[in-house]
Amino acid sequence: MNSIFSVALFLPVAYLLGSIPSSVWIGKRFFGVDVRKHGSGNAGATNTFRVLGKKAGSIVLSLDILKGWVATQLPVWLHTEADIDRLFLWQMAFGLCAILGHVYSVFLNFKGGKGVATSLGMAISLHWGASAIAVVVFLVVLLLSHFVSLGSMLATLAFALVVSFDLLGSTSLYFKYFAWLMVALVTYTHRSNIRRLLQGNENKVYLFKSKKSARES
Repeated sequence: MNSIFSVALFLPVAYLLGSIPSSVWIGKRFFGVDVRKHGSGNAGATNTFRVLGKKAGSIVLSLDILKGWVATQLPVWLHTEADIDRLFLWQMAFGLCAILGHVYSVFLNFKGGKGVATSLGMAISLHWGASAIAVVVFLVVLLLSHFVSLGSMLATLAFALVVSFDLLGSTSLYFKYFAWLMVALVTYTHRSNIRRLLQGNENKVYLFKSKKSARES
């Protein structure tokens, strides 16, 4: 399959893949709980950790990352006969469709999560080295501040900086632009979190405390 039209036909597949609301489906199927009605009300991995615990949260997080990775790999698996730069563009387009699917899920009346985990899956597919640095930045910020939202935004920024300055090898100009587009998208989806951070009432997450201890802090 090598024509532009043939490959483009699979873009909705990437969107539908990203739209799979793993947090909501797992919560309802195995716990009888709609995570959107508890905690922050968000249909994402962080709220799943908060509402359903570490096991369920880890599963949802893994599935959301997997969605982004699989969607971004689709152009490779479709055996497009494009040069490496064009293939990269296709991968970015498919990954973006998956992220938009997660944020605006067709299964949830076009409402979903923040898109960070799905973005990570896409990033791993495109540049695993920069993704690893982003994960380290996220964990350090989370451990120091206990804010998942702040860690997510700074991790995305770190990814963009690594890509922009070619710190781990040269990348295409398109990829640099795309990395900053992801910064803008993640910042946009966290606009309510930014307001809470500025107001001093953002929810905190403690990695090494029990749920009860975290609530008491």
